[in-house]
Amino acid sequence: MKRTMKNLKLKSLLLAAVVAFGFTSCSDDDENGVEEGNAQLTVRMTDAPGDYDQVWVDVQDVMIKAEAEVGEEEGAWESLANVETGRYDLLQLTGGVSQLLADVEIPAGYLDQIRLVLGPDNAVVIDGDEIPMATPSAQQSGLKLNVQKELEAGVSYEYLLDFDVDESVVVTGNSGYILKPVIRMSAMANTGSIVGEVHPNETRSLVKAQNASNTISAYTDEGGNFALHGVPAGTYQVTITPDAETGLEMITEDNVEVEQGEVNDLQTIYLE
Repeated sequence: MKRTMKNLKLKSLLLAAVVAFGFTSCSDDDENGVEEGNAQLTVRMTDAPGDYDQVWVDVQDVMIKAEAEVGEEEGAWESLANVETGRYDLLQLTGGVSQLLADVEIPAGYLDQIRLVLGPDNAVVIDGDEIPMATPSAQQSGLKLNVQKELEAGVSYEYLLDFDVDESVVVTGNSGYILKPVIRMSAMANTGSIVGEVHPNETRSLVKAQNASNTISAYTDEGGNFALHGVPAGTYQVTITPDAETGLEMITEDNVEVEQGEVNDLQTIYLE
């Protein structure tokens, strides 16, 4: 049965480079100013750390697939309007920074999948040398991410996509590189965040939150700030691992609680 569709506001798709993709936040139209009959959808992409100076991804399109029409097996893919295409260095998107990809309206109703379409101009930078990454045609056609949610008019939804660099960049036998994207998508309203600041901040540190079910990580930015978004509710062990060259010791924070829709600020953490 085809469902009745109203207008939905797809507010923004964002590309970011922290270690976890965040969740969807929901609020009603009285709070966010969305016009009656519309809904707002925000999508962000973030990045999990990897051992590279830079990781460039070539974003060419963002597409969505709604519910199938009557008599059809599946819905048709549609490109979003005004997508901010281009090359993005995932490792620049740290400390909670994100890059807007799209801001459009789509029909409200059942949203099945989002597809991130990459081009061929992807590369890693190691010791100052930029090395192209081969991108299989199947990856260029688009990485499908399941949403499978009924989007209501007048409600804002925010999705964060977590681009795992370490898993996505594959080293081949001839010292080449292949990009096979591994992305985790989550909705902000169903998760929480862990933020804080690491001192000294002259060097980049890896911050990781882990429990039996989830592992989410991010690097600190130039100011020592970090933000782990899209963290499922639960209790975590958080480790802060500085660059080995600093000689500083790793620090562990136990029993860090994350609640749905809340931000746990660990404040300033001092390395010794």
